[in-house]
Amino acid sequence: MIKRFAKSEDGAATVEMAIVSTLLFALVFGFVDFGYALYQWNSATKAVQAGARLASISDPVAPQISTAGPTTTPGAPVVAASFAYVCNGATSTCSCTGAYCVAGVWSATNFNRIFAGDDGICGPVAGSRPGMCDFDPLLLPANVVIRYSATGLGYQTRAAGNVPTISVSLQNVSFQFFFLGFADITMPSMLSTVTGEDLKSTAS
Repeated sequence: MIKRFAKSEDGAATVEMAIVSTLLFALVFGFVDFGYALYQWNSATKAVQAGARLASISDPVAPQISTAGPTTTPGAPVVAASFAYVCNGATSTCSCTGAYCVAGVWSATNFNRIFAGDDGICGPVAGSRPGMCDFDPLLLPANVVIRYSATGLGYQTRAAGNVPTISVSLQNVSFQFFFLGFADITMPSMLSTVTGEDLKSTAS
């Protein structure tokens, strides 16, 4: 009886199927999770690029930038590094360093236009210029940092003449996984930098 039981292969296929199925499901769910992580990375990258572009043609989150320069000679170049405003979505504040700094002021309206686009809401709307959260719906305002810095350029038709360099970056953004049980992994920092243009909300 014992020899017969030892030689029996009844149920072997079931055991093998269970082992193979476990590995197969782990691979499939792994592909899904890492594919979704790649989607999140791509969406965040596109959101940063779109945010920088929109910030370059929108009223600045720190409105006092319009007077950050040599007001006695409008249109003159502003000395590089003479101001650097950092507007942090997590604290809704703008801090500044440099010779032309004044007390930081945060414009929620101007920030929201960059973050959510012309319509002010997350989600694509026909005929409306999209904002950052239209490209990445997982983003929160607290994830966004916008920096305006003087680079030595001037603009003849703008009072004070400054043409800041604008950088948009993300902070505290994590990849999300659903199937494999991984703890959220912090997304590597990303940055998009452009040169300011009209810096007005009516720019096209």
